[in-house]
Amino acid sequence: MLDISILFKIGGAGIVLVILDKVLKSAGKDDIAAITNIAGVVIILIMLISLINDLFNSVKTMFLF
Repeated sequence: MLDISILFKIGGAGIVLVILDKVLKSAGKDDIAAITNIAGVVIILIMLISLINDLFNSVKTMFLF
């Protein structure tokens, strides 16, 4: 079953990324803002890897007896 806390973690990480992006761009550090956005996307994808692994395991057990 889907744990709702992972959705809150992803949402929180997204909000933090948007705030960091706005602050860094207003300070004139566009290159650091882009690197921060890429790092944030990678962190979110790492969080999702566990969910995708659970999905594949449940599908595998569903079709293999």
